[in-house]
Amino acid sequence: MNQNSENTQNPKINQGPAPSRAEGFASLGITENILKILRDLQFTVPTPIQHKAIPVAIEGKDVVGIAQTGTGKSLAFGIPLLQRLMANQKGRGLIILPTRELALQINETLTKIGRPFGLKTAVIIGGASMFAQKSQLRYGPHIIIGTPGRINDHIKQKTLSLHNISILVLDEADCMLDMGFAPQIKQILQTVPKDRQTMLFSATMPDSIIKIATTYMKLPVRVEIARPGTTNEKVEHELFFIKKENKGTLLEKLLKEYKGSVLVFCRTKFAAAKLSRNLNNKNFTAAEIHSNRSLGQRRMALDGFKAGKFRVLVATDIASRGIDVKGIELVVNYDLPEGAGDYVHRIGRTGRAGLTGRAISFAEPSQRSKVREIERLIRSTIPISQLPDMPQEQFVPTPQQQYTYQQNNRSSKKDTNNRQNNYPQRHYARRFSR
Repeated sequence: MNQNSENTQNPKINQGPAPSRAEGFASLGITENILKILRDLQFTVPTPIQHKAIPVAIEGKDVVGIAQTGTGKSLAFGIPLLQRLMANQKGRGLIILPTRELALQINETLTKIGRPFGLKTAVIIGGASMFAQKSQLRYGPHIIIGTPGRINDHIKQKTLSLHNISILVLDEADCMLDMGFAPQIKQILQTVPKDRQTMLFSATMPDSIIKIATTYMKLPVRVEIARPGTTNEKVEHELFFIKKENKGTLLEKLLKEYKGSVLVFCRTKFAAAKLSRNLNNKNFTAAEIHSNRSLGQRRMALDGFKAGKFRVLVATDIASRGIDVKGIELVVNYDLPEGAGDYVHRIGRTGRAGLTGRAISFAEPSQRSKVREIERLIRSTIPISQLPDMPQEQFVPTPQQQYTYQQNNRSSKKDTNNRQNNYPQRHYARRFSR
């Protein structure tokens, strides 16, 4: 990505300030008219990423924001974007993000704040009518929110011009790169004006993100709330080792124990569809969301889940980034994610807005290496439980787990198999009665 580079010096990313949050949003340089709307919407205390990023972004500086999912990154870039566009009526904003659902969510948030000031938005995403999107673009929106592929479709058809973009936002940047959007993002970055403000937000900071920052940004201020891989401390983790054919039975037990809303992640869209169908057959109200569903079906499922019409939402990783549904009691990793980083994003759907949450993962006996990758990333051992009436699965603990068990269970008796293998005895949390 070094063609048309806007900063050939590869500048060092500067560390942002860490001001006090005691004075709330009023201390961040936000105008009074926006503050009034924030109060009306009951936004009173900024999150750490908002408190650090908003003052820097309002000044017009480029920002690289690193924070775990569910920490309020939307307002961290949304408030400065709206305020600066109000001050510069000729400028326009462009927000690029990975999924349709996230685009619609961001649009909803920005509309609540920007509509009283006459700021218009347009959402251009795949799966929606190109004709309707062209109509929105003809009315000259102040902010364009879209996915990389559809943005490039409009550019190629000459229905979208980026010549007046003064503020560019890349949200969930690491996710977009993981999804293979790097070529489309590169095309957009080479099309927008060089004289602009750029804000990049991500949950992790891989080399690919650093390359974008050094190539296409101007001395960006780095605002980092927690190291990559940090999980919400209000979320409790739990792990079951179980055969694939027993996962459905275990999930049913969990759904009977937990009474709140539950988000279940499957690895493939076919598995998600099958599981949703099976749960409905067992009288659990469930909906599914994955790439085989139309935009309308996905919106209906998500809206129904938010409203309580569906107690269970079965999803692929399409829902693991940026979807803000308050009050999810439990996240279940029915299938472990392909990448350890996706574990962080999945469980970030619970324990939001200061609430507690729980994340339970199902792992097959052959997946101990995946468990080890996740534990290395989050720097924590996930407690292991097993149902008393579920088949006992042979499991070789990770070195970190082995050490933990040795420290906690020095006085425990070891059964014959564990003595032969020199592994400490398994102690399963008996959470269900026989």
